[in-house]
Amino acid sequence: MKPSMLAATLCVLGALSLAPCAPAQEHAAAKPSASSEAPPLERLPGWAVPQSYDLAIKSDPRQSGYSGTVTIALDLKQASDYLWLHGKDLKVSEVTITDAAGKAHAGKYVQADADAGVARIDFGGTLQPQELQLKIAYRAPYNQTLEGFYKVVFAGNAYAQTQMEPISARYAFPCFDEPGFKVPLTLSLTIPADDKAVANTAQAKETTTSGGWKTIVFEPTKPLPTYLYAWAVGPWDIVDGPAIPANQWRKQPVPVRGIATRGNGDKMRRALAMVPGIIEAEENYYGFGYPFDKLDLAALPDFSAGAMENAGLVTYRDWLLLLDKDSSPSAVRSTFNVEAHELAHQWTGDTVTLDWWNDIWLNEAFATWMQQKVAMEIHPEYRTDLGRIEGGEGAMATDSLVSARMIRQPITGNGDIQTAFDGITYEKGAAVIGMFEHFVGPQVFQDGMRNYIKAHAFGNATADDLVGSIAGAADKGESFRKAFGSFLDQTGVPLVATRLDCDHKGAAVLELAQSRYLPLGSTGDANRLWGIPVCVRFPGGTQCQLLEGKSAQMKIPGGQCPAWYMPNADGAGYYRFSMDKDDRAALVKAIAQRDDAEQLVYADSVDADFHRGVMNASEVLDAMRQLAPSKVRQIALAPLDTLHWIYRHEAQTDAQRAAIREAVARAYLPRLQALGYERKPGESDDDALLRSSLADSLGLDFEIPSVRAALLEQGDAALKPGSDGTPDLGAANPDLLRTALSVAVEEHGKPAVDALLAAIPRTTDPTRRNAMLGALGHADGAQADVVRDFALGKQVKVGEMFMILGDGRETRAQRDGLWNWFTAHYRQILDRTGVFSGAYLPMVAAGGGCSQEEAQRVEAFFKPKLGQVPGLDRGLAQTREEIALCSALKSSQNAAAITQ
Repeated sequence: MKPSMLAATLCVLGALSLAPCAPAQEHAAAKPSASSEAPPLERLPGWAVPQSYDLAIKSDPRQSGYSGTVTIALDLKQASDYLWLHGKDLKVSEVTITDAAGKAHAGKYVQADADAGVARIDFGGTLQPQELQLKIAYRAPYNQTLEGFYKVVFAGNAYAQTQMEPISARYAFPCFDEPGFKVPLTLSLTIPADDKAVANTAQAKETTTSGGWKTIVFEPTKPLPTYLYAWAVGPWDIVDGPAIPANQWRKQPVPVRGIATRGNGDKMRRALAMVPGIIEAEENYYGFGYPFDKLDLAALPDFSAGAMENAGLVTYRDWLLLLDKDSSPSAVRSTFNVEAHELAHQWTGDTVTLDWWNDIWLNEAFATWMQQKVAMEIHPEYRTDLGRIEGGEGAMATDSLVSARMIRQPITGNGDIQTAFDGITYEKGAAVIGMFEHFVGPQVFQDGMRNYIKAHAFGNATADDLVGSIAGAADKGESFRKAFGSFLDQTGVPLVATRLDCDHKGAAVLELAQSRYLPLGSTGDANRLWGIPVCVRFPGGTQCQLLEGKSAQMKIPGGQCPAWYMPNADGAGYYRFSMDKDDRAALVKAIAQRDDAEQLVYADSVDADFHRGVMNASEVLDAMRQLAPSKVRQIALAPLDTLHWIYRHEAQTDAQRAAIREAVARAYLPRLQALGYERKPGESDDDALLRSSLADSLGLDFEIPSVRAALLEQGDAALKPGSDGTPDLGAANPDLLRTALSVAVEEHGKPAVDALLAAIPRTTDPTRRNAMLGALGHADGAQADVVRDFALGKQVKVGEMFMILGDGRETRAQRDGLWNWFTAHYRQILDRTGVFSGAYLPMVAAGGGCSQEEAQRVEAFFKPKLGQVPGLDRGLAQTREEIALCSALKSSQNAAAITQ
């Protein structure tokens, strides 16, 4: 070895030096010193890259905090005297840096930005590029807002569990808390000897230590981002479920277990039985075996999300997994659908992970789309094909706002990350995926998905990787990629205007034009272009083409003028349509003979035209009369949301409200009466679901007296004390319990409220708690403030608060009461829910408003607080805009049309 080469090698291997060799000095000189560089509040720099974590935690959930030591193997790619990582609310006691030569040096942990959770490790001198080990000892409190490693006391027992997504691993331990840093974790937990612990991987060994402790070491994980690390400690029930048999994609069976709070393990059986079929369906689609060594489903006693796809340890709100013989069809379907969604993430999210948060749709949209696909395969009676359309239409309400997010929203700070988990990401994303799948064909799309998973397994990917894989499988070029990107990289809902020209150069053509759909009162610019896969159904077949320009013509099969056409064939397109008047009249005559999906998008076109001011209340009532007789539940119920808006905001007199009630009763009450208010032996799930929907809508939304009387009878029976002194909730139909109790609260006020307030602390069953909490949201006047105060107390879980706070806003007086209470308790609400809820706070305070005064007061209250809570700016903008649009539509309507 030449002397110069030897010197260079010693520089790399040779520890810390305040006077390093010349080549290293030149490299280091290009890097700012720690004291001169601002903390990175978006992405961490790429010159310090973790390779693995070895995390040891000592945790007793009965205490207020825990201690830990993390050893991070990392690759320092350039000379530096510091590095950046993440840590929040951690008390670091010691930092040790071990260089490539094995020499240990003391470092220093500096909290550079406490709000963002960005920290700096100072080396004490410049280190050359090399492999390092960074060991950090720390203590931390259990988080109080369901983030990071948090604690819940439930039924007298203490539990500690994790929720890391999106950026809460930094609360649990010092780490590189970004999805692009995807590395293995080896975890050991020292816990009380009588507690149990679970984590992402199987237990490797367990040893008993002195003082009533034991240490459990888990197998190393596959490469994962920090947001997927998970563990839980407490007196859990752990029950075995049916193993997933070996198959062509996987040589070994996968053990399945359920994790529940003490005494609730047996309620996991129905949920666990669903797992093998879901996993096998997803394996068959992707052609790639379930990638982890075991699968646990955990029903957590309090949880900020609905569920979380942690690799090998999927966590849920308890009520989503705890089922019994009386569980409603709605609850059972929710369990299946959420399981299918979270388990789909084991491929899209866990095996292939987004590189950065602007591509969270690669996780959530694909899991939503796959959930719907799996449900249609295993349970076609669930009609998740229609669910995808309904979800897309729900997203359109938000996407019509000027303040809407893009699917691939640029990330400028933590607020953009925390507001990314919305209907745009999930439901619009799934609808856009379904649209392009429909355009290229299901088999071609599946080939592209299989290629994508295999190419990026256990690594990271971007939107370009996914779209490129689909384009490659479909043999599509740049035009296809650009079209797909036009839905990802801009906001808004396309509006496709159509007009039939039956004599265009001797042949029939359909004129197409595109713009942005905007509701009445919007300040948005309608001049926008997408690459829209427009598919139109004609009596002679379906024609598809990519509408890329402002306008185009579609040739009609056979060249003959059709009797009718449907502008959104199969309801597969993420766009709304506006038809020439005569063309629409022809479709209306034929709509009852169209398939279910096309009838559903026709119903949405009624709502869309009403909200852009081109259809009045009388025409909506006509559409209701046309759709209500449908035997398909989703189609029959579709007009009710629009009619509820008219009843709530447009109707100004008792006579107008009575006219709507009477019209709704004529259309729907006979069906509810035929179903009755009790379960019937052998009835279909769809009948039970229709009963629940009609009872809720007719009893609470439209206040039909006979329905309220029947529900009140059940509510009164449920409120009577049973043998244990608590309300006899089993006296009501379990499917209608929440609705019946809500009517009782509205009718009786204080006595009903007092009974529920006394019962909730004594009730642990999550389904019954949900019913009682939801009913309390219907309290009015002084009682409304009583139940809102109750929501801030310890008898209500953090994750349950919005069950109470989400209702009580039907009238202006109710909204004023909620507003006054909210503004007086803002700090308490924020402290209890944490900054993750920031985007939702304006909606909680003022959602449902419909006057300029309400828009102005929400702006005045929250605007000075922008910057204090991540995501608050977007939440404010959307809430304010929704209120202003409601006010504009209300002002434009002619209420006299209701009685015409």
